[in-house]
Amino acid sequence: EVQLVESGGGLVQPGGSLTLSCVVSGVTFDGYAIGWFRQTPEKGRAGIAFIDNRDGYTYYADSVTGRFTISSDIAIHTVKLRMTNLQPDDPAVYPCAADTGNFDLTGRLAPESFALWAQGPQVTVSS
Repeated sequence: EVQLVESGGGLVQPGGSLTLSCVVSGVTFDGYAIGWFRQTPEKGRAGIAFIDNRDGYTYYADSVTGRFTISSDIAIHTVKLRMTNLQPDDPAVYPCAADTGNFDLTGRLAPESFALWAQGPQVTVSS
């Protein structure tokens, strides 16, 4: 059974940091690309970070470049999203997703490119 299980959300003050983890089981992990998204009722779901375990390539949305870092530990089937300098625009649910497809530039952050999804933890930024 394929499972994506996330952890690490919570409440943080503006300027603070959080690390989210996404553990993927039931698949050949090094054959997958992982995308990370954030979703709100107002803005829907938007891609923010991408890593391809097949070649290590990473890609970020402009809104998080320089603040968020995605990394993968293939040995433990885990991808992490390190989020720093969190701002009032960042609160959302942050689901990760996985797929084996071929990703072009726009596809890397497109929700429709990914077939397997986690539910995603809530991240709240408040003083």
